[in-house]
Amino acid sequence: MDRLIYTAMTAMNAAMDRQRVVANNLANASTPGFRQEIFAVTPATLKDGSLEARAPARGNVRGADMTAARVVPTGNPLDVALEGAALLAFQAPDRQGEIYSRRGDLKVSASGVIENGEGLAVLGEGGTPISVPPGFSIAIAADGTILARDPATPNAPAEPLDKLRLVNPQGSPLAKGIDSFLKVPGANGTTGVLPPDPAARLTTGALEMSNVETADTLVQMIEAQRAFEQRAKIIATAGTLDEAGSGLMALR
Repeated sequence: MDRLIYTAMTAMNAAMDRQRVVANNLANASTPGFRQEIFAVTPATLKDGSLEARAPARGNVRGADMTAARVVPTGNPLDVALEGAALLAFQAPDRQGEIYSRRGDLKVSASGVIENGEGLAVLGEGGTPISVPPGFSIAIAADGTILARDPATPNAPAEPLDKLRLVNPQGSPLAKGIDSFLKVPGANGTTGVLPPDPAARLTTGALEMSNVETADTLVQMIEAQRAFEQRAKIIATAGTLDEAGSGLMALR
């Protein structure tokens, strides 16, 4: 009986984790550049000698769905929509390594650093955040070059300031953690770095939206809830059977 209860309990935990993932996807249905998380449940069979003792379920985020989403014109010159499979490199919140995203709603912060709508600093070709001199106006070229114009010389042509670090994820392992950031998994919990993509191009004045399909995600949430309820009924049934067995033993 303990095997039945233990197996059902692990399945309940997996269903709860799936609900969290689906809820996160649904919450980001309108977040620019968001890539929905892929959740998978796998059995982890434990064996006692030659017999299978139990097969608990383990559910984890296996990655991200990198399917392209629709591009919406915004008219904002600092909004960028990446073409193809390219990703934009950002500084990790803890400033340890790089993280990647398709979110391109860029702006210049009060400190002069270019960041996206999530507050992540955009990295330049050298792997450091891009800073804009005070008062300078900037524009972004199709290859990611940052063009800055000095207000003191308004008639002078814009000068290249830096270039967005655009990378190519194809052929490299890419993982999406519970923090929703795309990373290259490394040894001992470290993160790797994707190679630059010199052929990457982007469209300015537009944003790529989230690739979350709201209707499908709602169906997934209902399925996860029903799965949880089914496992709960199994545990309740196991309790009823155990009580009935104890009653029979008391009659002896």
